[in-house]
Amino acid sequence: MRLRSLGLALATTAALSALPLSHPSASAAETPLSQGRTVTASSQENAGTPAAYAVDGNTGTRWSSAATDDQWLQVDLGATASVTQVVLNWETAYGKDYKVQISKDGTTWTDLKSVTGGDGGLDTLAVSGQGRYVRMLGVHRATSYGYSLWEFQVFGSTGGTQPTCGTANSAQGRPASSSSTENAGTPASAAFDGSTSTRWSSQAADPQWIQVDLGSVQDLCKVDLNWEAAYGKDFQIQASSDGQSWSTLKSVTGASGGTASYDVSGSGRYVRIYGTARGTGYGYSLWEVAVHTGTTGVPPVQGGGDLGPNVIVVDPSTPGLQQKFDQVFAQQESNQFGTGRYQFLLKPGTYNGINAQVGFYTSISGLGLNPDDTQINGDITVDAGWFNGNATQNFWRSAENLAITPSNGTDRWAVAQAAPFRRIHVKGGLNLAPNGYGWASGGYIADSRIDGTVGPYSQQQWYTRDSSVGGWTNGVWNMTFTGVQGAPATNFDSGPYTTLDTTPVSREKPFLYLDGSTYKVFVPAKRTNARGVSWPANAGTSLPLGQFYVVKPGATAATINQALAQGLNLLFTPGVYHLDQTIDVTRPGTVVLGLGLATLVPDNGIDAMHVADVDGVRLAGFLIDAGPVNSDTLLRIGTPGSTADHSADPITMQDVFIRIGGAGPGLATNSVVVNSNNTVIDHTWIWRADHGSGVGWNTNRADYGLRVNGNDVLATGLFVEHFNKYDVYWNGERGRTIFFQNEKAYDAPNAAAITHDGIVGYAAYKVADTVTTHEAWGLGSYCNYTADPSIVQAHGFQVPVKPGIRMHDLLVISLGGMGQYAHVVNDTGAPTSGTSTVPSKVVQFP
Repeated sequence: MRLRSLGLALATTAALSALPLSHPSASAAETPLSQGRTVTASSQENAGTPAAYAVDGNTGTRWSSAATDDQWLQVDLGATASVTQVVLNWETAYGKDYKVQISKDGTTWTDLKSVTGGDGGLDTLAVSGQGRYVRMLGVHRATSYGYSLWEFQVFGSTGGTQPTCGTANSAQGRPASSSSTENAGTPASAAFDGSTSTRWSSQAADPQWIQVDLGSVQDLCKVDLNWEAAYGKDFQIQASSDGQSWSTLKSVTGASGGTASYDVSGSGRYVRIYGTARGTGYGYSLWEVAVHTGTTGVPPVQGGGDLGPNVIVVDPSTPGLQQKFDQVFAQQESNQFGTGRYQFLLKPGTYNGINAQVGFYTSISGLGLNPDDTQINGDITVDAGWFNGNATQNFWRSAENLAITPSNGTDRWAVAQAAPFRRIHVKGGLNLAPNGYGWASGGYIADSRIDGTVGPYSQQQWYTRDSSVGGWTNGVWNMTFTGVQGAPATNFDSGPYTTLDTTPVSREKPFLYLDGSTYKVFVPAKRTNARGVSWPANAGTSLPLGQFYVVKPGATAATINQALAQGLNLLFTPGVYHLDQTIDVTRPGTVVLGLGLATLVPDNGIDAMHVADVDGVRLAGFLIDAGPVNSDTLLRIGTPGSTADHSADPITMQDVFIRIGGAGPGLATNSVVVNSNNTVIDHTWIWRADHGSGVGWNTNRADYGLRVNGNDVLATGLFVEHFNKYDVYWNGERGRTIFFQNEKAYDAPNAAAITHDGIVGYAAYKVADTVTTHEAWGLGSYCNYTADPSIVQAHGFQVPVKPGIRMHDLLVISLGGMGQYAHVVNDTGAPTSGTSTVPSKVVQFP
């Protein structure tokens, strides 16, 4: 969001007070599985505080226990359930240390969550496990009284096909490690090689451990151990999603070695055997460890099929076509945080007299293999009448793969962030400003040919890649071009332009098209040192729709993951998809393509999507919207510590947008983390909301926008805004960014809240001190500290001063004097200019 004057800020605040809420917290609407169920407890304080009061749905009644530490409350859900969240509403006598456990039979228990140092109040715990019985097991009380709960709520799902335990060994051949080895002939890997004649053995000391990386988070149901003569007497079977924080699936005492199988319940990517007492004077020694994972019973997923209810396919003879465009626009024009999602697909042909106005969450695309296959004699229009001529909030929409002959010679595309204009042939001019030339803050063009002149006028920044233009007039602050025929020459010292002749690495976004009457997805090839459009040559490959799971509203994450496991790609049709498990993309070359800004919402604190460290995955055209329970990372590309070289076939992330807050409270520690080398990030808007519903310094807290750990990562068209700490933190070597747009968080309460290491303010773009090589062009950071306009941020950019670090064309701006910058980069660059909203620039650093 771009606010350029105090009057506009006040008007916008008033206008936003009526914006709708998109998705409230799931727990606010659901009835807990535990409510009214049979409940038992180790004790009760008196007749007025029975166990049943903790599950009666009444926060005015409570259970309380006897005044000793070892106490429990247990609820019978009545059937096996997949449990995703447990909420404990403590009375004053709360548990300081306690466990939440699950059981299939009420006898053998598995830890879902261990809490230490609790502070009472409301504890909302994201968990994952299957069972019929759930209990709170108190370890230490916080007071001299017992444990007391107003309500104990268990959320999840029952019914459907219950998970079964697979017979395959998910650990065989997977990477393994251990606390020690007896010698070089007994490595950790020997316990997972499928051979009972090789073994792992440890040093002769307690404790010792061995662990395996399954490659992705999986539901765990059984672990088989085949001990050599040096066995473990007491040990734990543990699981972890990150290899750092461990939960105990099974505690075993007094074991006697040999072979044994243990049923477990939980999930994790990493499984370890943690020995605490040996059965002999030697170390621990295992011939084999087998890990079995659950199968949900999801039937095989079929590829292909229809495109669902929110995809509108038309041709030139479609009756009432203009009315169809108008109806969707009337619904979506100002529906900034609503749930409506729409995709118009135009079959090849000529469309006369059409004006397709494009509102929120609406995409319009041609179905030809080339843009000129779909001709519109008319307009594709984005204007800002809904917002009094201010285009700074015209987000989340797109146009793609068609030709326009504008009715008056010039098409209007007055957009802000997250509104790509791709693969378009404009047979005339293009106006990027709203009617009346009000505020505008965009934007992105790629692989497009504009025969006439592009007029940005009031647009403050813009990035154009691998295109051709008949001319370009003016610009406000930061206009960046790479590989654009007809682009203006660089004049950043006195104007807004940064121009590079070519784009070092690019690959156009996959798109849906018709081959005769058959739907296919075209997957463009990688280009190096590209200049101009990629069509009509169209290097790349075509994938039939039958190789895609066509995801429609109501699809479950389990079905989506089943489709991926079968080797299908994903085509998300327009809709909002709540996820109760992380989408795991593990196959090289997988395409995940969204239509109509399809939106993924991770529930109960899970991550939305993980991509393995494999070649050629394409992520494109969807929005990830943070849920109300904190996610660690909304999108993770590559596993931590990834080392593979993907230069020949990089992972690409294109028109993938991230939002934290705005449509309701959202929380995430990290928005996007890139671990894989050679990843290409081509146009993203990663946004911690500054307006809408669920907005506040802690209400939609998100510390980091983009964290890059992989080497040789390239970002073209990077928009990242408003994070509580660093918007971009670049830790990989040889990274490159071409165009960056940023605003610092409006709602920083004071300078103290953002002071770290003696520095006031987190840099918008920080290159880690350990990095030796990094280069970037055309970067802008703006401050609008509305909560405390007296804040003076040290700098917009922070980089190590080394020969391999080169930063080109940087600027910082104070928007109307709402806060200031002392410098541009490190301690270099003049301070911003008070209230005059004039950039402070550094053309080259160092």
